[in-house]
Amino acid sequence: GSKSLKNFCITWIMVCIALCVLLLRQLLLRNQDESGVIRRSNNSLDMIEISGFICGYISCVFYLGSRFPQLYKNFRRRSTEGTSYLLFALAMMGNCTYGLSLVLRMPASKSFRALYFLHHLPWLIGSFGVLFLDIFVSFSY
Repeated sequence: GSKSLKNFCITWIMVCIALCVLLLRQLLLRNQDESGVIRRSNNSLDMIEISGFICGYISCVFYLGSRFPQLYKNFRRRSTEGTSYLLFALAMMGNCTYGLSLVLRMPASKSFRALYFLHHLPWLIGSFGVLFLDIFVSFSY
């Protein structure tokens, strides 16, 4: 258990460092290429945007996955002893206001709403999904 978790964490840190180095390199190359030999259209995605989406979805998976161990532990013990409800209450308020800020910033024009929604989907799933899971923790109190 502990050794495999340690190996997983080290591997994950190495992947994150590699991604940061690659993204930094892409940003520097993008800034050097300001003259724009190759101009991208407004509809295409570049490497940085795709990397941002990938990071967003990976973050969403880990963020949602972070609640299941506590839910499982509470279910198995049939108790919330040792769990800080204030942590979950503050996280619920934070996720609610973050998700609402994304929804309230949605463009008024219907033609831009779908694109906005797709661009912000991982963060919407992360914030409202964890809020939904935190409600289960709240009910167990």
